[in-house]
Amino acid sequence: MRTKHLTLTAAVAALALLLSGCGGTSGGTAQTGNPASPVSGASEGASAPTAAGGKKLQAVASFYPMYEFSKQVAGDRADVTLLIPAGTEPHDWEPSAKDMVRLSEADVFVYNGLVEGWAEQALESAANGKRVAVKASDGIALQEGLADEEEEGGHAHDASADGHAQDPHVWLDPVLAQREVTNIAAAFAEADPDHKADYQANADAYIAKLKALDRDYREGLKDAKRKDFVTQHAAFGYLAKQYGLTQVPIAGLSPEQEPAPDRMAEVVKTVRAQQIRTIFFETLVDPKIAQTIADETGAKTAVLNPLEGLTDDERKQGLDYIAVMESNLAALRQALNE
Repeated sequence: MRTKHLTLTAAVAALALLLSGCGGTSGGTAQTGNPASPVSGASEGASAPTAAGGKKLQAVASFYPMYEFSKQVAGDRADVTLLIPAGTEPHDWEPSAKDMVRLSEADVFVYNGLVEGWAEQALESAANGKRVAVKASDGIALQEGLADEEEEGGHAHDASADGHAQDPHVWLDPVLAQREVTNIAAAFAEADPDHKADYQANADAYIAKLKALDRDYREGLKDAKRKDFVTQHAAFGYLAKQYGLTQVPIAGLSPEQEPAPDRMAEVVKTVRAQQIRTIFFETLVDPKIAQTIADETGAKTAVLNPLEGLTDDERKQGLDYIAVMESNLAALRQALNE
């Protein structure tokens, strides 16, 4: 954690040098608003920023699901760029000085919360009094991680009142994803009130697709022979709860976390007892841990994508959030009916 803190501190220092060299950015006062509220932007009493003169809003989204949701809301009214590069696992990513400049110049910044431990400090350092920032997961009741998900060396997600890490993976639940889209639409409307109706119409159209996805999951999983599925890390807790399933994670909330030997033994015991035949791994993380469990139990491996980023191959195929979630549903249906 100290290394990550130093990395962000260095980026902040470099940002200051870059901005001093180019005379600073517009809106040099610190961003106001409660970081815990869904949308924070221009100071109270000031006029909201607009896309005057036909200039499109410039929106920056932290990682893939936030980018996709923002793009769907924006339509042709805003340009949305992805901050964390495609194919990059976002849990341990830190912004560079150039990334901080992009944040300082954005009209809208969209982030999930919890995944982006750097976000609030970055927003404060890359100050822009007219920027609207939205934490898309605001208003969603967050689940806690398991006690053994907080080993030393694991990623430190924000903690609840009793000290347990909170699960950030709300975007993997199609119902909760609808709430995130609603929050994002409110941010775009605040930044560009002249086109509020357009953003709301775009959000409504995408939410209709998410509702259809939810129906597919309910219909596709309601008669599953088993309810337990094994994942490489604990990314699918919200999805499991929504559809009456039980996630058995090998590792904790962060994919780079190494599970303890007793946790590995516990998962092996569960796999054998439940006769689970598929161990799920992820596209952006080394599958060796999942493969170890599979080798030990005679199970096979398959992909269950936490959508923390798309690979180059997935992008070339034109896949998006809905398509990957449908693929996840097909993989779950197969695994739960073996």
